[in-house]
Amino acid sequence: MRVAAGGDPGRAPGGAPGGASEGDSRSEGAPEQWQGVERALLKVRRLVLLFTMVPAAVGLAALLGLTAGPGWAAFALLPLVVAAWGWGAIERNWRSWRYAEREDDLLISRGVLWRELTVVPYGRMQLVEVTSGPLERRYGLARLQLHTAAATTDAAIPGLVPQEAERLRDRLTELGGARSAGL
Repeated sequence: MRVAAGGDPGRAPGGAPGGASEGDSRSEGAPEQWQGVERALLKVRRLVLLFTMVPAAVGLAALLGLTAGPGWAAFALLPLVVAAWGWGAIERNWRSWRYAEREDDLLISRGVLWRELTVVPYGRMQLVEVTSGPLERRYGLARLQLHTAAATTDAAIPGLVPQEAERLRDRLTELGGARSAGL
């Protein structure tokens, strides 16, 4: 289930601090403990940005300089402008990623312009994967991917330390098995 949320990830969609709303059956003394993702994810995403935009600028400058003339080669600055804008946008996006474990479900909050709050009930989880590509491994990161019966589930938490990703995987698998068995 995906629920749009606005404002602070530490607030429930209804606006109550800590995620508790007026009709909530949880005690008010137990707010969600929101966890952010590792800062190394910011470095990885910025590296990807640089390794795509700088060669694009150089290639475009060479192509335009040889075919259209040196004046047109100035348009090669456009990928660098995009990279400069993306540098800050990536940090805002990184800051938006949060997750919280609750008694019956996992909350994942993300997004800058369009905020999303994904609620994944433990009983609906079918598969929990921990993946890590070469660049992620280099920076000590892993990604937790959750699969449910819904085909459109986009529940993933990037930028976790591998130990935390494995801990979450084990906990979510255990809770998912218990909730789906009706325990």
